[in-house]
Amino acid sequence: MDYFVPIVIIMLIIITLFKTAKIVPQKSAFVVERLGKYSKTLEAGFHILFPFIDKVRYKLSMKEVAIDVPPQVCITKDNVSVEVDGILYLKVMDPVKAAYGINNFKFATTQLAMTTMRSEIGKLELDRTFVERESINGNVVEAVDMASDPWGIKVTRYEIKNITPPESVQQAMEKQMRAEREKRAEIAHSEGERQSKINRAEGGRQEMISMSEGEKMKRINEAEGRALEIERLAKATAYGIREIAAAIKEPGGENAVSLRIAEQWIGEFGKLAKVNNTMIIPTDIADISGTVASLTKVMKNS
Repeated sequence: MDYFVPIVIIMLIIITLFKTAKIVPQKSAFVVERLGKYSKTLEAGFHILFPFIDKVRYKLSMKEVAIDVPPQVCITKDNVSVEVDGILYLKVMDPVKAAYGINNFKFATTQLAMTTMRSEIGKLELDRTFVERESINGNVVEAVDMASDPWGIKVTRYEIKNITPPESVQQAMEKQMRAEREKRAEIAHSEGERQSKINRAEGGRQEMISMSEGEKMKRINEAEGRALEIERLAKATAYGIREIAAAIKEPGGENAVSLRIAEQWIGEFGKLAKVNNTMIIPTDIADISGTVASLTKVMKNS
């Protein structure tokens, strides 16, 4: 019985310490009231409160929180009902305002995000709602952040998860997309055919140009070849004539030339007899020597 009182006192002291000693985790804040009135805000660390006077009324997390915004039906500018849901990201900046500014800041910001979303969707036609997501998200963040500033809440971002139109609208959109894809395919095919024809025409033109250039070069080469042939033949003939003239001037050359002329004259006359049925006889055929002498004299003078 003598030990009962000290034990009770020790237990009371321990209970009092548990009630008054508070450890605040990192990224958390405790709002303390003294006799029902706001007293102070406890940040991360170890703290001692006045027993039976101070009391932790609110425990708030200072970390960013993701809140799921439930699906809701919105009416677009062209009177189409779509179901929209999203995620709202926010964090507590002022624990006192978050504790006393509003009863439930998470519920309030979620409802505000939903009403703002309905308003933003109502400004756009159905086709624009799928391409204006960034703009819609930014407008929702701006509106909710401005409204939640008195609550000590900072809205960091909002993301639309799904925009779901009615089944009939989805089928119409699918038909439209198929038609658009078929249109693009036809355009691409026609452009390919057009380019193919242009390429073939260009190839034919280049081929004709190449053929004409080749024919031109062929004729030029042939003309140059004939000119070179004529030039060389003329040079060879002139060289032969000069050699004959030089041979005539040598001793015995004149007699040799006379004999050669006589042989050619007789040979040509014989060919004439073979080709024609009618034979023309020169009047001076008997004077072969005179004819040969005349030709020799001409060649000698030349």
